[in-house]
Amino acid sequence: MNSMMNDLASIQPEYETRSICPENLTGERGAGGMCELENGSAKAAAADLGKGWKVNPYLVQQPGEILTLADFRGEGMIRHIWLTPTGVWRDQIIRFYWDGCELPAIECPLGDFFACGWGKYAQISSAAVCVNPGSAFNCYWTMPFRKGFRITLENRSDQPCKVYYQVDFEVGPVPQGMGYFHAQFRRVNPLKYGEVFTVLDGVEGQGQYVGTYMLWASKSEGWWGEGEIKFYLDGDQAYPTICGTGTEDYFCGSYNFEDPVTHDHYVPFSTPYSGLPQVITPNTLYRSQMRFAMYRWHVTDPVRFRKDIRVTIQALGWRSGKRYQLLQDEIAAVAFFYLDKPCARLPELPDRDGLEIL
Repeated sequence: MNSMMNDLASIQPEYETRSICPENLTGERGAGGMCELENGSAKAAAADLGKGWKVNPYLVQQPGEILTLADFRGEGMIRHIWLTPTGVWRDQIIRFYWDGCELPAIECPLGDFFACGWGKYAQISSAAVCVNPGSAFNCYWTMPFRKGFRITLENRSDQPCKVYYQVDFEVGPVPQGMGYFHAQFRRVNPLKYGEVFTVLDGVEGQGQYVGTYMLWASKSEGWWGEGEIKFYLDGDQAYPTICGTGTEDYFCGSYNFEDPVTHDHYVPFSTPYSGLPQVITPNTLYRSQMRFAMYRWHVTDPVRFRKDIRVTIQALGWRSGKRYQLLQDEIAAVAFFYLDKPCARLPELPDRDGLEIL
């Protein structure tokens, strides 16, 4: 934190600050607030004020439309994204493209990318992602680009959506050795008996793993997080280089995330680098399972790899005789990492039905 504060005092004239939002779709200098009144999304509200006021604060996205949120040519780094969506968050797919690549480096349901995957608001107060009232998604991942970037949002629903957003970035030289930001989404429902859940696979190159966001819906009674997370690095085959000791341990909790005094309920928490920000408790009508959301940001402890990386996690509970129970739960995860190339092989994203929260 001290180094970040010290950086604020460093005058760096080689960088220019830019921002793309509905009021400045190109991010060009001196081009904000120029929308003509008749073209604005808020033209009725601004009718008495005219051009230069709050004329175009959001975009309207039609069903099935892939909307370009930002398309910029140049060199620099994205520093912050703020976005407030409407509609069903799992029906909206966000994609990031670096340096003109045809394949996205990030392809993810909107809520999951911003650590709100269950489609319900949960406040998150972390270093990399903040979710604030009423439904304000913020991320602070540094995202370098050398030739440009493009961000799109797909609306898979049958209803139009409003999109409020702002992409804050700086234009200037990218320091040597900085990687490209990637995020990959995976989901199974349910996990097949005896299998492990794959968090990340198929990544080749040099880089570092920097974060995990995970959703877990328990389909059994009792504790669900006894399984270990494993990082297979640089050619590891049967056995990993990094092996955790339990799900809650990896997410920087302990003893089932339970209240250490009463032992009768889970305790949600949100800290700079890890959290259990959401515990959804079933009621007695129509609801069948407990649902959990967790994050772990490897900001101070990135997992570095030179050739390749694969990440898995086990799904284990307890059964009689103090034996582990293989679980068949619903699990989804977003893996965040930096790579020395602007695109990588992506898993196939499920269709709308395959993403639906049931």
